[in-house]
Amino acid sequence: MASSSQPRPTACLALADGSIFYGYGFGATGVTTAELCFNTAMTGYQEIMTDPSYAGQIVTFTFPHIGNTGVNPEDDETADPVAAGMVVKWDPTQPSNWRATETLSEWLAKRGRIAIGGLDTRRLTRAIRQQGAPHVALAHDPEGNFDTDALVEQARAFPGLEGLDLALDVTCSQSYRWDEMRWAWPDGYPRQTAPKHKVVAIDFGAKRNILRCLASAGCDVTVLPATATAAEVLAHEPDGVFLSNGPGDPAATGAYAVPMIKGVLEAGKPMFGICLGHQMLALALGAKTIKMNHGHHGANHPVKDNETGKVEITSMNHGFAVDSQTLPKGVIETHISLFDGSNCGIRMEDRPVFSVQHHPEASPGPQDSFYLFERFAASMAG
Repeated sequence: MASSSQPRPTACLALADGSIFYGYGFGATGVTTAELCFNTAMTGYQEIMTDPSYAGQIVTFTFPHIGNTGVNPEDDETADPVAAGMVVKWDPTQPSNWRATETLSEWLAKRGRIAIGGLDTRRLTRAIRQQGAPHVALAHDPEGNFDTDALVEQARAFPGLEGLDLALDVTCSQSYRWDEMRWAWPDGYPRQTAPKHKVVAIDFGAKRNILRCLASAGCDVTVLPATATAAEVLAHEPDGVFLSNGPGDPAATGAYAVPMIKGVLEAGKPMFGICLGHQMLALALGAKTIKMNHGHHGANHPVKDNETGKVEITSMNHGFAVDSQTLPKGVIETHISLFDGSNCGIRMEDRPVFSVQHHPEASPGPQDSFYLFERFAASMAG
């Protein structure tokens, strides 16, 4: 209980095990329930909050200086924040960045996302690592009135992400073309005016910077909804097919995505997948996926390329993984995490079909894996 000399807490985070964390709310008011994960990135909180892969999750930021670069429309990975909420060590600082157009708190409030500051995020992160990603309820009330028993019950009632198909919640409703390339000083986002390859991108929750990287690699990109069939994909006569990132349980999304992928593979098209797209490809090839204890979330994850020996520092965001023990004959494990040895990449032995678990689009960074988009373009040129 806060002493009389301290301001009254205005936010509360309740875990399903009954643990209660008090802090100070910012952004929107109200209550939200989700799975709690932590992210170790030191930059890019706006890109993280707008990454569709975070649907159904509240993000704890282990880096304490959140809010110091403000927010701006250019850094959104999708139209609005998708993560359910935000947990930080300190209250957001005022922006100190020439690109900022508003503060983090204003941006969250306008978009209905609840955040809490003033928590011991080290303790919270340790609990997540030891016990797995918990189900939580996050409440923000400026008056500081909380029914903690009710919040714990709400946390316990959250269904969890296993068996949950969230791609349908974040995919596009209809197809569209994309020609915007990666940001470059001083003009911002240029347009691709001379594409060499026709690509269909399946949107399971695609980040904008992935589409920009495809355009920068010389691709004329047509984006289709997650539910697109093989016939609908092939009707565009693509040179290659891309499978995007996205949220939720890959086994659930695979119910409709796997038949589409198998149909495209039978047509002999080059294919490249990222994150959920990687897991979808693995399922289509006969492998299985598993729920991880606390997942991988951050911009500083070392991944080893088994075929070259090179170690790349990568962005990660996934709570499920491909079980490398189930990879069938003819599918090679190309990348592994140096944190825990989990699978981070596969390719077919005899065809230009490959995928990675990490995020090579470097949004917010790093840029070690940009070459994968060039590899995809080269596979279509051949």
